[in-house]
Amino acid sequence: MHRYIVFDNMNKCVLSVLLVSLMLALTGCDFMRKLAGRPTSEDIEKARVEMLLAQEAALKQSLDSLKQEKQAVQDSIDALELFVQQGGTVLNPSKLGGLYTTKLQYRYYVIIGAFRTRSNAEALLMKAETAGYKPALISFRNGLLAVGLCPVDECSSAVEMVKKIRQESFCPSDVWILVNE
Repeated sequence: MHRYIVFDNMNKCVLSVLLVSLMLALTGCDFMRKLAGRPTSEDIEKARVEMLLAQEAALKQSLDSLKQEKQAVQDSIDALELFVQQGGTVLNPSKLGGLYTTKLQYRYYVIIGAFRTRSNAEALLMKAETAGYKPALISFRNGLLAVGLCPVDECSSAVEMVKKIRQESFCPSDVWILVNE
């Protein structure tokens, strides 16, 4: 009789293992994950989709930003071309031998005069200050000292400032734009 009890218990164990194996085969790992409080494959898929949507949104935002930058560059090119067509002058510091100072803070400066004599540059600088502007002296390696006004980073703003400054009494006719590249 003792043998039958062991055999019966062994049959129950084998049967239990078979039932658990069958249940896992039919329900998959999600059942065990759910029992253990872990995310199921559905939860993992939802998280993956959310992550992909977030990445897509970030890439779209980056693309939109690049499109805006491209448009701003094109607008600057168009504004400079129009300015030159209307008889304006646009120069890079390298055309004047390079900057004596290491770096200018802004990309565009409206230059109202360039002088070899410091006193002449300072006299024009004082006239611009009296008119309410904040001029800057810009030194070039070729010995010129320029008086720059309205430093900006957008070309269209620089072109607009040229129009405004040309109406000032202190402004000479040969105003030009310095492009600090």
